[in-house]
Amino acid sequence: MIAALMLPALASATTPNPPAWTRSIQPFHLVGSIWYVGTEGLAAYLIKTRDGAILLDATMAENVPAVQRSIRAVVVPLDRVKLLLVSHAHFDHAAGDAAMVRATGAKVVAGAGDVAALESGTSPGETSYGVIRFPAVKVTRAVRDGDQVMLGGVTLRAIATPGHTPGCTSWTTRVVERGRSLAVIFPCSVSVAGNRLIGNRRYPGIVADLRDSIARLAREPADVVLPFHPEQADVRARAAGQRLVAPTLLPALMRDAAQDFERELARQAKEAW
Repeated sequence: MIAALMLPALASATTPNPPAWTRSIQPFHLVGSIWYVGTEGLAAYLIKTRDGAILLDATMAENVPAVQRSIRAVVVPLDRVKLLLVSHAHFDHAAGDAAMVRATGAKVVAGAGDVAALESGTSPGETSYGVIRFPAVKVTRAVRDGDQVMLGGVTLRAIATPGHTPGCTSWTTRVVERGRSLAVIFPCSVSVAGNRLIGNRRYPGIVADLRDSIARLAREPADVVLPFHPEQADVRARAAGQRLVAPTLLPALMRDAAQDFERELARQAKEAW
């Protein structure tokens, strides 16, 4: 079975994180002007443009020095990072935002549904592992479905994919690689990952949102899939083997995600009886 866009549910706020999340690796080229500058287990993507760079996720606070080293290693000065696009308001993806903004001066762009969480440093919704706070960051621009972000000739389109968090946002763009135009998607997570599905008072619409987002992503055309947990699409291995172009990968991931979601919903419903 292809790995779905899943994130291991944390048992509690004190459970150790997977070691890969903070394990540094060398940056590497993906397609077009897109580079991988994250850690082994948490993706940060850098898009170079003629007017500066766009960073998608800063990951955890302790990863920021490594991410910054990777940005410099691909010959981008930190003050040339102009935009920081946030996938969603969970600590493993957003806790480094405040430090990254201080170092770069980048403007923060995030889904409208996650602005309050990012600006308070408190993850949204109710989960089985409690509340894990992170450094708050000011959001410069809140985006909604279909909004476009542009810099230096590069355009990214926001795809609202709520559920994992209310403002979980996927991004899509086009690049040219070896003369071929490719649709690239950075899908936000659609996993349950410890979220309460039954009786979630802070996020009562979570079930419908997750179902809709999985279906939405399954329909989205994508030649290259770059998730924020890179192992979900074997990003390193695919890049090394020049196998990133995989037009059937996203629908396959969403089929697995739908099965995982319905299984977890049934489990939680049974426990609630």
